[in-house]
Amino acid sequence: MSTSNNMTSELAPPLRFHDEAQLTLGAGVGGSAASAAIPLPRRQVERLPHPPAGFLAPTVRESLRRRVLGVGDALAAAVALTFVLVGLNGQQPGAAIVAGVPLLILLCKIAGLYDRDQVRLAHSTLDEAPQLLQLSGLFALAMAILQQGLTGQPLDGSHIAALWLVTFLASMAARLAGRSLTARALAPERCLVVGDAQHAARIREKLANSRARATVIGSLPLTGVGAADLNDPEQIRQIATELRVHRLVIAPVSTDESGVSDLVRSARAAGVPVTVVPKVLEVVGSAAQLEDIEGMTMLGVRPFGLSGSTRLIKRGFDLAVTSVCLLAAAPVLAVLAAAVKLDSRGPVFFRQVRVGRDGHEFHIIKFRSMVTDADAQKDELRSLNEVGHGMFKLTTDPRVTRVGRFLRRTSLDELPQLFNVMRGEMSLVGPRPLVIDEDVLVLGLDRSRLHLTPGMTGPWQILRARAPMHDMLGIDYIYVANWSLWLDCKLLVRTVRHVCRSGNV
Repeated sequence: MSTSNNMTSELAPPLRFHDEAQLTLGAGVGGSAASAAIPLPRRQVERLPHPPAGFLAPTVRESLRRRVLGVGDALAAAVALTFVLVGLNGQQPGAAIVAGVPLLILLCKIAGLYDRDQVRLAHSTLDEAPQLLQLSGLFALAMAILQQGLTGQPLDGSHIAALWLVTFLASMAARLAGRSLTARALAPERCLVVGDAQHAARIREKLANSRARATVIGSLPLTGVGAADLNDPEQIRQIATELRVHRLVIAPVSTDESGVSDLVRSARAAGVPVTVVPKVLEVVGSAAQLEDIEGMTMLGVRPFGLSGSTRLIKRGFDLAVTSVCLLAAAPVLAVLAAAVKLDSRGPVFFRQVRVGRDGHEFHIIKFRSMVTDADAQKDELRSLNEVGHGMFKLTTDPRVTRVGRFLRRTSLDELPQLFNVMRGEMSLVGPRPLVIDEDVLVLGLDRSRLHLTPGMTGPWQILRARAPMHDMLGIDYIYVANWSLWLDCKLLVRTVRHVCRSGNV
């Protein structure tokens, strides 16, 4: 067997035990699936030698990540204090830096910002922005008090605000750089899925197409014939060492899978990080709230959809951002309109009927990127469809014009949808607006995606790989269930990054 990571050569000498379970090994990211039966022990576990050379244990990896983030926060505090005290206030920053650097690190530690990466597969600095903004404000207020005591020279309101802003920006930049460095220095996280083969294949595909630097190296059945007895921490420690596993991903088939809680406790006792894929969160999303009632953990699920005041906030955000974007993009819109008109015969804009909020139809506006008879040619090209039943997408579409290829590659053909947003037919961020032929295929509870106004961008549009309609509906449902203004802001930032990467601009 051969994979991108040369799995055969990485494994330690085979184990020899009676009463064996079967392990299915899979290829790494980008590799084709492969499998082999590797004997794994159920009882009488022997101790293994030290991990093979070049392999960093999970605890070592997480310690390195924490130290890099700590150094980044220390630099951010020093830069922010120097900028404000020297550049704006003409003071010496020495004493403030000595007090400020450990203070910011302490605040981040208390807030858990050095421990988040250990429990997450995707390490995102953008997700930390709200907490960093709050901690930066607290840091600025604390430093204003300390500065008064250290030097007798107080900071006025403008300097406190500047320290807040600069600390936030410096911390974000330092953490982005630190995570980029550790991502390059560390190999992708090696995950062993405990669950059925179907779940393992789905998790492997999702990880390969996500921002997470992780790969599934194999799977073990959780229950049934061939299931391994993983209730012993020493057994889990041996398997993790033998297969160079950084993390267990537990994927129970049902919500009441027996043995999951014992497996989680055993893995934690063995020092192996654990990620659980609970079935219930596929319906309620990540916005559910956990609470403890006399030692019993309960999951609170908020009602589906948005209240009237929340809709008003979302609409106000759309109008404010869209107005600024239209003013800034006016010259670009004029140039692109002229290019479309000169490149091929036909109108500048392409209008198409889409299904909007609550099922109301509207005309979406785009720059025309195809020849005028594109719809007539669609039936001839259906055999080349890349996203399966219900949707139609081609990476290389012969109907696209020369200017259209540029517009699509850079997503500039979507800019006229800003007018749809101003008219209230669309939002900046929301579920994907479907054409009528696609919308009639959405049935039952899946139609709850129409509770929100469709968006120019959304969670589906920034995926790294084409998703079939079934997955797209699930992604849109979770977006609606979890909506927050900060979620819209994150998706807008990630859209810009996605466009820049895919368009090479």
